[in-house]
Amino acid sequence: MAFRSRREKLRSILSGSACVHPGSVYDAISIRIAEDLGFPLGMFGGSVASLAVLGDPDVTLITLTELAEQMRRMSRAASLPVLVDADHGYGNALNVRRTVQELETAGAAGLTIEDTLLPAAFGEAKTQLISLEEGVGKMKAALDARGDSSLVIMGRTGAASMSSIEDAIRRARAYEAVGVDALFFTGIRSRAELEAVVAATRLPIVLGGVPDELSAIDYLTSQRVRIALQGHAPIAAATQAVYDVQKALREGTLPKALKGLPSVELTNRIMREAQVKARSADLLGLKK
Repeated sequence: MAFRSRREKLRSILSGSACVHPGSVYDAISIRIAEDLGFPLGMFGGSVASLAVLGDPDVTLITLTELAEQMRRMSRAASLPVLVDADHGYGNALNVRRTVQELETAGAAGLTIEDTLLPAAFGEAKTQLISLEEGVGKMKAALDARGDSSLVIMGRTGAASMSSIEDAIRRARAYEAVGVDALFFTGIRSRAELEAVVAATRLPIVLGGVPDELSAIDYLTSQRVRIALQGHAPIAAATQAVYDVQKALREGTLPKALKGLPSVELTNRIMREAQVKARSADLLGLKK
């Protein structure tokens, strides 16, 4: 199975001895670029999914169907393993089962289910957590829904910044006991907090955004961190580039005078033009 090899690559990262930075991916072009540059893994974040698909902020407006379809497009375009931010699983534990089934079918190598209360509750400006019991139920549902045993299921908690590091550890240990494959933490603010997490758990660790104190790759490796996210700069850069080009054209700049455009060689490589031409010759009788 083609997707199984991608999932096994993610599992090899988690079982390895080094920490890696994934490439931020969100569409067919970005995943092909990440693959061509040699990233071992792609990260499809919920915020970039919302921006790429809807043009909206990360307030849980995107649907599971839209998320899975975008993952399916990326799976077709490249063979890079992708870890998907599946947010809260798009509902309760039964919805989590559906989320896992859809993303597995779409080709995700792994996914995260978090214990944040989403969407935000009425009248609550501060982000909240669901109960530990509900979080455990969601992790059980995710594992139960998995059809391919190589699909990676990660338990994610933001308790470190929403309640306390002690609560984050308590939740992580409960998710670990259920049988998730890795633990994903956001909101870890210091080496002391990370080391407390490491001492209390045994599974591979994935970190969301981290302060400069936690940016040294050798240190992260020594603390059982196997994946460390670096944000989503690619889509931010793409947004700025599109804005600059559109603005220049609107102000009268001629297309030939535009700056920063990709070379024909790069564009053709991303489009896999050589492979398409070869198939056209073989299947349509066209000259190479």
